[in-house]
Amino acid sequence: HFARMSRRRPLSFDPIAEASANWAQAGWDDAEPGMAFVTSIMRVQQILLGRADEILGEFNLTFARFEVLMLLRFSRAGQLPLGKIGERLQVHPASVTNVIDRLQGDGLVAREPHPTDGRTTLAVLTPTGRRVCGRAAAALNDRLFTDVGLKNDDSSNVVSLLADLRHRAGDFDTSPDVD
Repeated sequence: HFARMSRRRPLSFDPIAEASANWAQAGWDDAEPGMAFVTSIMRVQQILLGRADEILGEFNLTFARFEVLMLLRFSRAGQLPLGKIGERLQVHPASVTNVIDRLQGDGLVAREPHPTDGRTTLAVLTPTGRRVCGRAAAALNDRLFTDVGLKNDDSSNVVSLLADLRHRAGDFDTSPDVD
């Protein structure tokens, strides 16, 4: 599955290895491993997002729209305040509004007023949205997530390393709240 991700001809050399050599030649030896790491992560992100968007395009979804649908699907009641969606996905409120507009236009999500807070709008997963996100998740599971191109142990190790990096960068905090 993973080999199908790239639709163009592969380069005859590794451009990140070439950049690493250039970094070292420029005397930036201390920064070279970090440059190679960041550049590698960004390139893999482009590859994986491209493949995910290709699969999700069959459902008229982008990965951002899919994430919102799945967040709603996994919520207790199939609905969340728009602000909570932005918080959970760590995106700007304007981005949430845009995604919800598109999903609502496709009949996958409805907007409803919050029953107890008149200032809050809920995004509610529609039955059509539930069916579409289920089919899209099955396609991603089958054609991307079950074979990302690494052995399971390697995938788990990478996830663990990246979680540690994200934690140290302040992406999340697992320490208990102290009041």
